[in-house]
Amino acid sequence: MVWPSRRQPAWPTREAADDRSVYSESLTLFNSGPLFVYQSRPADFSIGPRPAVLVVHENQGLTEHIKDVTRRVAKAGYIGIAVDLLSRQGGTAQFTDPQAAMTAYNPTSPEERLDDMRATLFTLRDQTYVRGDRLGAAGFCAGGGNVYALAASTPELHAAVVFYGTPPNPVDRLSTMTASFLGIFPELGRGTTSPLPSVLSTLIAGNKRWELHVYANANHAFHNDTSPRYDQAAACDAWAKTTAFFDRVLNAANLTMAGGPR
Repeated sequence: MVWPSRRQPAWPTREAADDRSVYSESLTLFNSGPLFVYQSRPADFSIGPRPAVLVVHENQGLTEHIKDVTRRVAKAGYIGIAVDLLSRQGGTAQFTDPQAAMTAYNPTSPEERLDDMRATLFTLRDQTYVRGDRLGAAGFCAGGGNVYALAASTPELHAAVVFYGTPPNPVDRLSTMTASFLGIFPELGRGTTSPLPSVLSTLIAGNKRWELHVYANANHAFHNDTSPRYDQAAACDAWAKTTAFFDRVLNAANLTMAGGPR
């Protein structure tokens, strides 16, 4: 555990939609109706199946920023897929502004969100270009809370990254988590940092594999480079830690279905 995390020099992180090193497309899956997703893959298809990472958005839906993050996942060598958790409301694209999307997201149920995340993850797992035994997830803000829930209920998940998400209530639901866990939090975002002692106690008591980083003077949503709270140095360092975590866990030679390497 690093408290607070030491920051590395910043570097550009955005990946252009027309970057030829990755292949990106919007797709429609079917769960309890149409399920809209955005997938990005390394463009070199000659390499065999790759590990996959589910990207889970904030409470404003599947935005261009989250699509950019999904391309960053592909740029790091993984299959990235972002699920639109407003699919049951017609999809993020139908809302005219972020506030309208947020208003639509707020009444969505945890059970439906979990069902749609799992449907996306398991559909991706079954594709020939995916290592079905190497599955990760990364969620931001509300998506971080959703990844907590996914990790607590999905033994097929091997790596879970939570960017400033709210843990489940009660927090001991995390005792069922088998995935390796990386938590990224801002010092000034008290709403998500204040539960960390309970989260940490649960992870230690359950002999979980975990890593936590808290960024000094950073605020909630500091990773979102479209937000006024964006902190470039913290965001770039956190993303470097995220990709290094996926490299250690999803590319580990001794990975087991019970989670990452022990």
